[in-house]
Amino acid sequence: MSSSRKYRMALIGVGAMGSALAKGLSSKGTIEAGNMVGFDVDDGRLKRAVDEIGINAATSCASAAADAEIVLIAVKPKDVQTVLDAIGPILRPDQLLISIAAGIALDTLERTVAPDVPVIRSMPNTPCLVGEGMTGYALGRAAGLKHDDIAQEIFGAVGRAVQVAENLLDVVTGLSGSGPAFIYIAIEALADGGVKMGLTRADAQLLAAQTVLGAAKMVLTTGQHPGALKDAVASPGGTTIAGLVALEEVGFRSAFIKAVEAATRRCAELRNASGSREEKGKNAK
Repeated sequence: MSSSRKYRMALIGVGAMGSALAKGLSSKGTIEAGNMVGFDVDDGRLKRAVDEIGINAATSCASAAADAEIVLIAVKPKDVQTVLDAIGPILRPDQLLISIAAGIALDTLERTVAPDVPVIRSMPNTPCLVGEGMTGYALGRAAGLKHDDIAQEIFGAVGRAVQVAENLLDVVTGLSGSGPAFIYIAIEALADGGVKMGLTRADAQLLAAQTVLGAAKMVLTTGQHPGALKDAVASPGGTTIAGLVALEEVGFRSAFIKAVEAATRRCAELRNASGSREEKGKNAK
């Protein structure tokens, strides 16, 4: 594959996440919009992507994938097998297949393509829509270092990315995939506290959201353990330690741990259920 800016990418599905990736890649100069071709069963959605981002339109999954160096599957999990049936037989070893469909295992993706076609399974989260996403991804059997680099370039255009073993992608889903919802509740609760104590709703929400954003940036920028940063704010006998004690009394820390655990387990249940349905489908043929 050539230099990143000259990659040709096929986007199979240009909904919220597919479009977000296309916008990020184009704005960062990682892949030019003119080098992207999209296909979507929703003609209106495809037209919006063409008009707003500048990508090209294809008439089918197969025609989109035929000349692409990178093929990104960004459809709902229930539609992945239909896409794989259409493009799997035509994919070549010099192409890279990336799926962002939740719960679709590498085995499912690789079963439809030739053994030497590199495949990556990924789990991006919704903050990709504002360029601050977090993506976990796993490499398939034929994917190597250059494909790892490409994944970092692609998902780095809309945030950050980390490679993990596939058996940890359920945890990635439970933590960063579901995590934004947990943080939204924390922001809402902080704002409610501000309103209770006299702030306007607008001011309280701004203070809460920016505080969470700033705290997260402190962790990422300094590299310090969150506990050390917390201790730096909590002076003896001060306001912060009083608030921290209140959080400990209601099990705040434990609640977040249990939320990630519950989301991880549910992801595994959904993945196993999907696998069972796929197996029944194969046996019925």
